[in-house]
Amino acid sequence: MSNLRTAVFASLLGALALPSVAMAKPPLGEVREIHDGLLAVGIADEIRNRCDDISARMLTAMGTLHALKKRARALGYSNEEIEDYVTSKAEKKKMRAEGVAYMAARGVAADDTAGLCRVGREEIARGSAIGALLREK
Repeated sequence: MSNLRTAVFASLLGALALPSVAMAKPPLGEVREIHDGLLAVGIADEIRNRCDDISARMLTAMGTLHALKKRARALGYSNEEIEDYVTSKAEKKKMRAEGVAYMAARGVAADDTAGLCRVGREEIARGSAIGALLREK
């Protein structure tokens, strides 16, 4: 009888553990709203650094970063997990590659500063997530 109790108890514990496994958080880089927000900030930063006639809306950018961190915390990520994600060299490399692909899809090569600035002005005019972080001087 005690073997049966042990088996039932073990089964119940296993069943109780399943929801926590099913509800495990995905890596922060796979959370679209966080990833896409950071990508927009990264692209805007590249544009403002390379285009003399475009500057950053620094308070807006800082507010965006704060909101992204707050959202990640609300999704259950710790400060350590967030810091690990945003300082990861591998994640930065992936993000840079996505930024290059984003520009390439708009006909801009990585070394084409004039094209980058053109896209920056277009993003500003569209009021996109990237454009909201920039302003023409």
